[in-house]
Amino acid sequence: MFSGAVSPSHVLIVLLIFVLLFGAKKLPEAARGLGRSARIFKAEIGGLQEDDAKRAEAKPSSES
Repeated sequence: MFSGAVSPSHVLIVLLIFVLLFGAKKLPEAARGLGRSARIFKAEIGGLQEDDAKRAEAKPSSES
């Protein structure tokens, strides 16, 4: 019944619902906010990975 794929018509329906709910003026603001939060999330993940790498490098040398 469901193929698991999102067709272009599904995307258009979702976009139409967003326009109806939020209005055309609010959508660019929402997209900017989503982009900012994605950039912050990506930077935080990168920072956590750097911290893990530093701990992994420091751990073997402290055990000797």
